[in-house]
Amino acid sequence: MKKSGKLTVLGSINADHILNLMQFPRPGETVTGGEYQVAFGGKGANQAVAAGRSGADIAFIACVGDDDIGQRIRQQLATDQIDITPVEVVADQSTGVALIFVNGAGENCIAIHAGANAALTPERVSQHQQTIAESDALLMQLESPLASVLAAAKIARQHQTRVILNPAPAVALSGELLGLVDMITPNETEAEILTGVHVDSDEAAARAAGVLHEKGIDSVLITLGSRGVWLSEQGKGQRIAGFRVEAVDTIAAGDTFNGALIAALLEGQAMDRSVRFAHAAAAISVTRHGAQPSVPWRSEIDRFLQQQG
Repeated sequence: MKKSGKLTVLGSINADHILNLMQFPRPGETVTGGEYQVAFGGKGANQAVAAGRSGADIAFIACVGDDDIGQRIRQQLATDQIDITPVEVVADQSTGVALIFVNGAGENCIAIHAGANAALTPERVSQHQQTIAESDALLMQLESPLASVLAAAKIARQHQTRVILNPAPAVALSGELLGLVDMITPNETEAEILTGVHVDSDEAAARAAGVLHEKGIDSVLITLGSRGVWLSEQGKGQRIAGFRVEAVDTIAAGDTFNGALIAALLEGQAMDRSVRFAHAAAAISVTRHGAQPSVPWRSEIDRFLQQQG
């Protein structure tokens, strides 16, 4: 029998090198940055941390290199209430790296070297079949090899484990993979790539959600930035507004939303309350710098919601 509320996250781990700039450089231009930091990131790790800090019972399937930063990341993940048993150390590989510029408006642009993340092969995924089978939900993103994401989704479907896909970074996906997804959480750009619908209004979001429903996905949540989230369940949609805060850094805001959302759902909270909880977590995160350093703990989220009334 599955443990109540058990979550498995499959995804990437990166060391983030973050440089704050007033404005992004143009091609051929050199600009001088301000604050520089190295922080732990990767979409998979960020979402795992968000879920763990939100109180989820969570295991994380991932790979790091056999380097010092990989060891430090594993130690940090363990302190974030995450079972790191499935986080493998890959010999002769470096831990993944992300190079991140953040401008004066809090926007970011990111370049990634996969490193050990590319070693999360379908064969490695199959070694963790039992972890997926014993979980109530499997949360994935697209910084891992697509073949591995598909393999994990197939295992989940075989064992009635709910599949949640955050389709980022944005790429076209096969009907086979989408047909195995129970819940999908694209942003506007990702939704357009998956559906061909330019999402610039609630009506367009509803049309995009309809296309995804036709592909067999029951629950669609299209994140709309400051406008909130378009939630569509089996064809019935509504926009759930977010919270207005002064953003300083949007790195990992979407990851924080995803991890907190699934943690709340696995507690048995209703979808609308879970979205509100996830909005609060993301709102807190954008008021702080960095990826995982910005992710709030459950007590902070609860306090924020109490203040909002």
